[in-house]
This record gives sequence, C-alpha cells and structure tokens, in this order.
Amino acid sequence: MDVIRLGEVIAEYLDDAPFPGRLLLGFVGNQPLHVVVAVESSSKNCYVITAYDPDPHLWDEDFKRRRTP
Repeated sequence: MDVIRLGEVIAEYLDDAPFPGRLLLGFVGNQPLHVVVAVESSSKNCYVITAYDPDPHLWDEDFKRRRTP
C-alpha cells in the first residue's frame, strides 16, 4: 500500500502497546486517507491498525491537524 510506504507521519503514539503507533496521511488519487500502523522495532514489521477517510469537518484543509472545536 503506497500510503504505508510513502505517506507522511502526522502523529506518533510512542506509548501504544505492544508496539509504537503512527498516523500516516496519504492520498489515493485526490482522496486523503489516514492509516494507523504499529511498527515492531526489532523486526521492522508493520501492522495496520485501521484506515479511514478523514472527515473534512474534523480535520484542517491539509488533513494533518484536527480542527479545534
């Protein structure tokens, strides 16, 4: 999946268990996609936790930061 390989890390969840997580932003065509992955440091295995279309009402125009209420 290109988002995992080429996506931009927009948040890190270093305290996640059992492995630290990252929120990635990528695009499929013109559509933004957020993918949360956990990365096992010893083997570099990457586990997809979830993927979703970010809601434009909840995220800034660049889909990198949550809007403030």
